[in-house]
Amino acid sequence: MSSKHVSEGRDYWRWVESRNRSYSGYWRLKLKFSIRLNNDLSITEYRNIAIQADSLGFDQLWISNDLFLRSAPVILSDLASKTKNIRLGTCILNPYTIHPAEIAMLAATLSEITNGRFNLGISCGASEFLDWVGIPHIKPKTHLEESVKIIKSLLTGEKIRNYGDFFDFKPEAYMRFKDSHHIPIYIGGVGPNIQSLAGEIADGLLPLLLPPETYVNAKENVSKGLKLAKRTHSNFDLVGSIWVSASTDINQARDALGEKIAYFGNAMPQEILDKIKVPREAFKPISHALNHKHDKKLALSLVTDNMLKVGITGTEFDIREKLEPLIHMGADHISFGPPLGPNPEESLNVLANVKNHFTINPNT
Repeated sequence: MSSKHVSEGRDYWRWVESRNRSYSGYWRLKLKFSIRLNNDLSITEYRNIAIQADSLGFDQLWISNDLFLRSAPVILSDLASKTKNIRLGTCILNPYTIHPAEIAMLAATLSEITNGRFNLGISCGASEFLDWVGIPHIKPKTHLEESVKIIKSLLTGEKIRNYGDFFDFKPEAYMRFKDSHHIPIYIGGVGPNIQSLAGEIADGLLPLLLPPETYVNAKENVSKGLKLAKRTHSNFDLVGSIWVSASTDINQARDALGEKIAYFGNAMPQEILDKIKVPREAFKPISHALNHKHDKKLALSLVTDNMLKVGITGTEFDIREKLEPLIHMGADHISFGPPLGPNPEESLNVLANVKNHFTINPNT
């Protein structure tokens, strides 16, 4: 870590200490911790994980909505009645595959079902997956920006404007019902332009992956958007998204993370590949083995140690050590993403210990 970042970290801790001293002699850091899941589990598994995460005090639970797997909005509607406090969110819905009008309908309905505990995660997706269904990935930033503005207008009851080239809403286009809760909108993305857009028009940034060494750049990109919109960081949620595989069995933890990398590696943003120094071409045989040969064992055998550097594997202490740079840079929301580990119940307990360590003993 550079001397600049160490200095920034020390300043941050001094500020937090002065803000959060408690009457009992120690202070509690105002951190949020969330869980992210792929949409490839059974509904029974989602219920078990959601109930456990809620009881362990996690702040948010996000479920992806990748093509040809289970539907995140349907899953979340089921989990609403199984949980009490944890916020539930989509990570992410894609306006290329779901029209913004329908996204607004889903968001308002889920907010109503959850009694205001719904977060809307949205982004423009990856061309790799859109190509599966023949949808061209044209002007993704523009398409996303127009979609978010339209969704916000629909949810707040404002008059719809057509913001560009992609949509043509008529006067009859308005919501026939309104949920009374504010629905936070998170934009997913790791590229600088999308991150800046999140700062300009969204409530938060929810990257697919945000390794600690990229956090400062992401914060700078978000700050540009906030400045354009004349907003501050105080009401913006910059999520430190980490891929984690937690287990006392290191080999099983590595295999679980390897499966995630095998599936998403070929569509991973260039910014991440540059950080781990792996060319995109290296993922092509892995993708071929997984999607064409349907040979998961072969795909997993092709995942290298360098590829595994995009995530964190190991025990509570391994994860704590890897997270410390991110916490010291001022991150106030850590999101543990899939695979989480070979045994979900064990992994959640491990991650809850990590959460408690940083919220009770942040100086350690």
